[in-house]
Amino acid sequence: MSVAINTRMSRSDWLLLFALSLLWGGSFALVKVVLTALPPITVVAGRVSIAALFLVVALVLTRRALPRGWRVWRAFFTMGLWNNVVPWILFAYAQTAISSGLAAILNAATPLVTALVAHALTTDEKLSVLNWQECWSAWLASY
Repeated sequence: MSVAINTRMSRSDWLLLFALSLLWGGSFALVKVVLTALPPITVVAGRVSIAALFLVVALVLTRRALPRGWRVWRAFFTMGLWNNVVPWILFAYAQTAISSGLAAILNAATPLVTALVAHALTTDEKLSVLNWQECWSAWLASY
């Protein structure tokens, strides 16, 4: 069974990406404010707890059960630790010394760095002039 992959982003895809970037970038300003009253680990524990609560609510609303089995939960824990907790702790500690704007800019570099790493370490995710032209054209067409 093959799955069709959409290689072009629609206008609604771009709008969702823009909304995500606002939420993602806005969180740095909020964290900076909260760091004036709470230590970084507490801030991250709060973020993780709120995110977990939202996920549980989403499961309840969609009438899905929590996954069962130690292997699944171990994978969730590992992914959550390395994809959320560790980076958020590092950014929270960094924001005690740098501005939220700089932290957001550094974090925004993640997709670009990921594209470069994927280009260097994979055979099927190569960058090319055509890729960049398509992305640029799609971005301009969304306005």
